[in-house]
Amino acid sequence: MNLFALAQTLVPQQALSELAGYLAASENRHIKRTLINSFAKAYDITLDEYARESLGDYASFNDFFTRELKDNARPIDGTSGGIICPADGTVSQIGTIQQNAILQAKGRDYEVGQLLADYDDGNYFANGSFATIYLAPSNYHRVHMPFAGKLIATRYVPGTLFSVNNTTANAVPDLFARNERLVCLFDTEFGRAAVVLVGAMIVAGIETVATGKIKRTPYIQYRTHELSLSKGDELGRFYLGSTAIIVLPKAANTQWQADIAHGTKVMMGQHLGLVSS
Repeated sequence: MNLFALAQTLVPQQALSELAGYLAASENRHIKRTLINSFAKAYDITLDEYARESLGDYASFNDFFTRELKDNARPIDGTSGGIICPADGTVSQIGTIQQNAILQAKGRDYEVGQLLADYDDGNYFANGSFATIYLAPSNYHRVHMPFAGKLIATRYVPGTLFSVNNTTANAVPDLFARNERLVCLFDTEFGRAAVVLVGAMIVAGIETVATGKIKRTPYIQYRTHELSLSKGDELGRFYLGSTAIIVLPKAANTQWQADIAHGTKVMMGQHLGLVSS
């Protein structure tokens, strides 16, 4: 590990995230104003494309961080068979699952069964495809459906809370398969698919439209659902920055856009590729 990653092993990750969550949820006007104003200044955030355009309109830092866009601020690409980007951010990696291995960073990969915390599910996605989108603190932090499908199950997996930026991805083995995460499983027209919401350092929580905000536990939480969602519908949100990973089966025969690769800046609703099952 490099020094940045090593330092993360020395701090109390859970306690730090719980403290961040407590402060971020506070509606005390002094706390929320200080946090919101400082954050907006540090990351040069403007609210022109958001529904509420004044920093004073938000009830808490969490409310500000998960702020909603104006209608039509992110057009949803309507290409038939298209997969759209689920969030604003940067492509960390994108490509094919090599047997059971997903590329994390150059020279590093991890098993899809580890990511999903279920090796039967992992075997199903062997030789499929994936896209990993990193959400920086300044990004819009709601995650949307990259395809139409029925949410059939969620699996909360407790874990570490390393940062998920490129520096840590290059340094920490199995990063996305060891961090806290919520696995969302779908039935789609091209078979089973997944979207994985990965937590990170000081992420105060993960929420979906089906589960509400997930309560952290030391054990896996598995729930079944019957919720149909259209492409572009909101799926969930992060309370502070993190990563969303799309996992598609081999049967989808996914063809990613040739101009989208590691480091590409993307926006929610943007066309990422085509399935042709």
